[in-house]
Amino acid sequence: MSTNVNLEPAQIIAYFVRRWQIEVTFAETRAHLGVETQRQWNDKAIMRTTPSLLALYSLVTLWACDLLGHGVLPYAAAWYKKTEFTFSDAIGAVRMILWDQDIYRQHPPDPDIPETQPSRLKRMTQALCFAA
Repeated sequence: MSTNVNLEPAQIIAYFVRRWQIEVTFAETRAHLGVETQRQWNDKAIMRTTPSLLALYSLVTLWACDLLGHGVLPYAAAWYKKTEFTFSDAIGAVRMILWDQDIYRQHPPDPDIPETQPSRLKRMTQALCFAA
């Protein structure tokens, strides 16, 4: 943790706690956004995409916090009640908002195509948004 032998145990723990939040951020960006798995051919491309992915992580987190402030609760299976968002929940919630706003906007209504029931559409959207 530290090479400073003069640190108090409480200071060492405080440094560890601060570092842990950074470790979690990198683990989540690796797992959900592909940081460190990019397949660019040169270092400049990686130097451009990694900050962009970390910015995307920040935007998803901010948007999810805004959703939580508007009463959007974490998605959960019927048997599992969540009390807090994880990043997986956050990215799923952001996907749902984006997809809900876009599902039928692209195509004009066609009387020959039956309309999907809203409850079924919501279940399908949740299954896709939270599958990753």
